[in-house]
Amino acid sequence: MMQAVVINKTGSVDVLEVQDLPMPTECAADELLIKVMAAGVNPVDTKLRKGGLFFSDAYPAILGCDGAGYVEKIGADVEGFQVGDAVYYCYGGLGMRSAAGDSVGNYAEYAVVKAAFVAQKPVVLDFDAAAAAPLVLITAWEALFDRANIHAGQTVFVSAGSGGVGHVAIQLAKLAGAQVATSVSSDEKAEFVRELGADLIINYKTQDVSKVLLDWSDGSGVDIILDTVGGESLKALLPALAIYGDLVTLLQLPEDLDWKTLRNKNARISQTLMLTPMAQGNQTLGAEQATILEQCAQLIDENKLFIYVDETYPLADVQKAHAQLEEGHQSGKVVLQMFLEEDESGDSDAL
Repeated sequence: MMQAVVINKTGSVDVLEVQDLPMPTECAADELLIKVMAAGVNPVDTKLRKGGLFFSDAYPAILGCDGAGYVEKIGADVEGFQVGDAVYYCYGGLGMRSAAGDSVGNYAEYAVVKAAFVAQKPVVLDFDAAAAAPLVLITAWEALFDRANIHAGQTVFVSAGSGGVGHVAIQLAKLAGAQVATSVSSDEKAEFVRELGADLIINYKTQDVSKVLLDWSDGSGVDIILDTVGGESLKALLPALAIYGDLVTLLQLPEDLDWKTLRNKNARISQTLMLTPMAQGNQTLGAEQATILEQCAQLIDENKLFIYVDETYPLADVQKAHAQLEEGHQSGKVVLQMFLEEDESGDSDAL
């Protein structure tokens, strides 16, 4: 048997139930059985809990997209992994099922996942930080490199820079040679993003973000805006986007977005949803995301990229973890821990 967090319906944190379930023992030819040491908790998890999963036959379901742990069993067609490998990945938590019919999610002590989505864990990260990393690494990478084609010498604005995606995006943009501005809500968060390398820090509670960005860019606007907030915040940023600039958002575009201004700026508008390969069952695209994780692992092991874990909870305290995330005040990531009695490998180099 194993412990897992199960939901049987949408609702408040009360629908998150810790249960004893049969432990998966088999995996299909393209799957890996993972002993999950830790799982990231993401805003999308709370949205899925409240609004419903991607698949109609999902319930009962296990949430949790991010995971890190040890390979326990390898499918017949899988190459590149050995039993005992320490890995990290973003797969599960949307309501999909394994070949054996089990709900796939990482709020559990064991998970069966598609091997195409899995990469070797960065050596310097413990399992907590490794589990916190995949979703935000892939999201920030795809937004900046695949959508905006970021390059050296550009100016970039990252909204909510102390958040999960934001704190990674600042670092990746700096590694690409860009000048980076970001927004925060407090002096404490300002110090955090300063340590990450942000060149301009704006307190959105006391300053007009677009005005500050225009002043910073001598009136021309910034080359790339990475929006992690959406809604009115996104709309307010349009004056600060440069001509021929890139606007990339993680959220659905507002229906009343000022398309005329964007057209006059010759702006390129992109949306990024890193869950698409999972939701579509596209293992080719999943393998491309695993390549991103491999590249990021190298940067992490070279101490060029860091993952910040704000809070950890044992699996039994999953309701507290969701409640914290919904309050929206944390920096970095929230993580659930499994197998706390065991010694974890890796040195914790998270900030």
